[in-house]
Amino acid sequence: MKILALDLGKFNTMCCFFDSKTRKHEFLNATTDRNYLETIFKKHKIDLVVMEACGPSGWINDLAQSLGLKTLVCSTNEDAWKWSNVKRKTDKDDALKLARMAAMNELKAVHMPSEAHREFRSLVKYRKTLDSRINKMKCKIRAWFVNHGISIDTGEKAWNTGRERINSFRKPLTDCQPHEFWKGELDLELNQLDSLTTILDGVVKKLESIGKTDPRIARVQTIPGVGPRTAEILVACIDDAKRFENGRQVSQYFGLVPRQYQSGETDRNGRITKRGNPLARTILVECAWSSLRYNPWAKHVYDRICGKQKTRKKKAAIALARKIAVLAWALLRDEKDWEPKRMIEVTESYGRIPLGLKEKLLEMPKKECRHKRKNRRVSEERVAKRAAAEQAAQTPKSTLQPTKSTPKRSPVRSSAAGPAKRKPTTTTTKGKPTKTKAKPTANPRRIRKLETAG
Repeated sequence: MKILALDLGKFNTMCCFFDSKTRKHEFLNATTDRNYLETIFKKHKIDLVVMEACGPSGWINDLAQSLGLKTLVCSTNEDAWKWSNVKRKTDKDDALKLARMAAMNELKAVHMPSEAHREFRSLVKYRKTLDSRINKMKCKIRAWFVNHGISIDTGEKAWNTGRERINSFRKPLTDCQPHEFWKGELDLELNQLDSLTTILDGVVKKLESIGKTDPRIARVQTIPGVGPRTAEILVACIDDAKRFENGRQVSQYFGLVPRQYQSGETDRNGRITKRGNPLARTILVECAWSSLRYNPWAKHVYDRICGKQKTRKKKAAIALARKIAVLAWALLRDEKDWEPKRMIEVTESYGRIPLGLKEKLLEMPKKECRHKRKNRRVSEERVAKRAAAEQAAQTPKSTLQPTKSTPKRSPVRSSAAGPAKRKPTTTTTKGKPTKTKAKPTANPRRIRKLETAG
């Protein structure tokens, strides 16, 4: 078997032609160019093309497969790539070692998604990049106000209702005096913030339009506590659910399993491995915390693992994140939505299920996707308006005219300035005039309250 091993680089690629029968090899230094590599693939007789998993491996793998060549994209994180006592490391040595390990079947192939799915995964990652840039700019703007002793609103209020106060301090850099350069920097930063916010809104709209047409994203969103952003990341990472044999491989893929150190009688489990996509692992933990409010099954799993101990809260959250990842993979594999009755059956298969949890799951309505819920509310409002219009058209005009009713007179007259005061009366006793106190008038506010109550 003739193997072509490629040690890929940004500008140059080292090609190693290896014959597994004669164990002979030849090297060729090629440029990382589509036309140049296509000429090499067509000119030489190749049975297998081996390369490392990196940036250019996507389009090179597609190019080789389009020419009918068998490809193998291997992961460099495996144990076969860990060399501790290597005296010399060159591109030729790396390509030759890649070809020899491929001949011995010592390389582990990685999943290569299609070009469309790679672009979707890149768009999901780019949305998170824009979000982190915006957060960084907001923190920088807050630091300027703190350093100058100026208070602004906290949280999201500063960028919604409190944006007018922030804008009042901005000033073009050309008009700034030496003691107010920070106002010019604030103006430049706010311009970039507004442009990035507009770009982020466009990216989110595009992702939402993709989510409407992709049934996999809608299926993952049926899990209570899982939103559109989490569903997009999970679908982008899992891609083909059938490439995993069981849930253990899914847990290892996301790096949510503990490290293991075993030697002799020592067998110790450490922290999680953190292998795989860090963005997916982060969003899964955030989803685990939020699902405690909406999913009684997740709350039961968290309480069971936590055991009401403060030191086990984070461990329980990570364990719940692993279960959510496995649950999402199972839904994609079986092509079924999340159902509370199914969760009862699965939980009972491992042991008893608490009666309170079973009742909550039975009473729990099926979760709707955000787009379906929005469409349902719009249709309900449309039907209600149509029914109101038909009812108004059927009622006669005489009933629609308001009837005149005589207003009730208040027992006490009151002017615009207030209630009229009674003058004290004077009486004479034995020829001497004496003043008598005026009777107190009724409180008009109290009278109005009594009238409305009646």
